Amino acid sequence: MATKSEGMGSGDPATAGGAGHGGQRSPIVWQALSALLLLAMGGIHLDLVVNGVGGVLGVLFVLNAVGALVLAIAIVVLRRAPLLVASVLSVLFMVGTLLALVLALTIGLFGIRETLDFQLVSTTLVVESIGTIVLMVTTALVFRRRSPSDRQPPSEGRS
Repeated sequence: MATKSEGMGSGDPATAGGAGHGGQRSPIVWQALSALLLLAMGGIHLDLVVNGVGGVLGVLFVLNAVGALVLAIAIVVLRRAPLLVASVLSVLFMVGTLLALVLALTIGLFGIRETLDFQLVSTTLVVESIGTIVLMVTTALVFRRRSPSDRQPPSEGRS
């Protein structure tokens, strides 16, 4: 009979999504979702530039799109500690863009006041809010899956 500690072959539904075979794939699914949401956010900013947002804000939007692309690739390609760094940076990046939009909608940001009826603002709020949540889950999963050698503190027996 399979026990919870056996994981892989266990038919126990309690381990199917966590420690079992599905648990092995789960972070990959979250990484893919994270990458897609980063690309969606970057795509929205790039679309805004193509459709008329210019000046300094347009340049910042292009940089946002490039950053989103780089982070999306990192989330899919990297493993272990570099993946943890990329996922934390991605959360900060997504939260930063969401915060910038919320500030522009409320008190203004860099002299720019945004309104909900402007092109793609509502869509951006939804994508970045969901993206923040998905990236936080991804980061938590990556953090939990670190190898034992990544988790151990340095030995205290040094001279």
